[in-house]
Amino acid sequence: MIAGVKRERDVDGDEEEEVRVKVSRGVEDRRSRHCPYLDTINRSVLDFDFEKLCSISLSHINVYACLICGKYFQGRGQKSHAYIHSVQFAHHVFLNLHTLKFYCLPDNYEIIDSSIRRPPGDIMFLLVQRFGELMRKLWNPRNFKAHVSPHEMLQAVVLCSKKTFQITKQGDAVDFLSWFLNALHGALGGTKKKSSILTKVFQGSMRIFSKKLPHPDLPAEEKEALLLKDEYQEKMSESTFLYLTLDLPTAPLYKDEKEQLIIPQVPLFNILAKFNGNNEKEYKTYKENFLKRFQLTKLPPYLIFCIKRFTKNNFFVEKNPTIVNFPITNVDLREYLTEEAQVTEKITTYDLVANVVHDGKPTEGSYRIHVLHHGTGKWYELQDLQVIDILPQMITLSEAYIQIWKRQDKDDGAENHTGA
Repeated sequence: MIAGVKRERDVDGDEEEEVRVKVSRGVEDRRSRHCPYLDTINRSVLDFDFEKLCSISLSHINVYACLICGKYFQGRGQKSHAYIHSVQFAHHVFLNLHTLKFYCLPDNYEIIDSSIRRPPGDIMFLLVQRFGELMRKLWNPRNFKAHVSPHEMLQAVVLCSKKTFQITKQGDAVDFLSWFLNALHGALGGTKKKSSILTKVFQGSMRIFSKKLPHPDLPAEEKEALLLKDEYQEKMSESTFLYLTLDLPTAPLYKDEKEQLIIPQVPLFNILAKFNGNNEKEYKTYKENFLKRFQLTKLPPYLIFCIKRFTKNNFFVEKNPTIVNFPITNVDLREYLTEEAQVTEKITTYDLVANVVHDGKPTEGSYRIHVLHHGTGKWYELQDLQVIDILPQMITLSEAYIQIWKRQDKDDGAENHTGA
């Protein structure tokens, strides 16, 4: 009975606190969406099996879990153990196991943030947390250090990728980018139908026209008969993308008069023609062959190109050394949009902001990164801890592997970072 009375008082105390919160809603709402303690949440200590714990020790109603140490408390009023715990140990974020609402103690306001509306045992959110911490350290204007360590972020990558990507072993940049973007999207609550900040920044869409081909070994008469069937008629589908894969032409095998292999070059717009809606390419699967063509229907604020340099088979990996010639600024993609999209997409011109380069052999090479400092318009080259200035003209001579392009704002046209 005493425990029951105490629990009733705790509930009443919390209701009074709720009333106090609602009365001062103007102040509390602002704090609710800008809680400064979200980074202190420690998901590794939380047990998601709340039902089992509560059935043993506490009533499910009015139970709060500390999201820093994983302990459970009855109530959150000023005389509750949760309140005292928050003051004594500076643990501020609590979850009500009945309502699944989050609260900040001892200030006692509800936390409204989409990033914590997910199971506390979800290890993938660690990736979001560590990446967010790293970005805030990088861009903190009061940071007194000239460098920032990404160690915690790298540890989260190893853990969340189940050791697919490791600190001690170099992986493929495109494989990592694809995994990282999709992992962040999912960890932020995104799905195929539900957007996230990742899809708002990087996701575009396209139409894919696909036509099944008869087997090449069939007699001509049988091929003609098959082509009349519905199964072999061209079909159109809509698809989204986070990056566009650009195919390089096959590198020549012949040598020049000095017995040196010629390094071929190709304009960027030649390999972008894949998305003009007219160029067809054959794609082979284990059982079937298809002709496909692509056309863009929506362009994202930031557009990622992945230039396909590596070809893998059962025995080895080959690298295509073709140099892609590209301008640094004013790349207009309007001609690759459908007619409808050309009307709706007002700005279709992009400027390069980052360029990832692969040097050397496929399995033994290294990476360099070129990044634009937007404030000064200067380009820098990064390789591990080395950072040097670089002329924009030198960027176009590299074996570009990944590129990030930023869509111009209305005022960007007059202040392009030229030099190429």
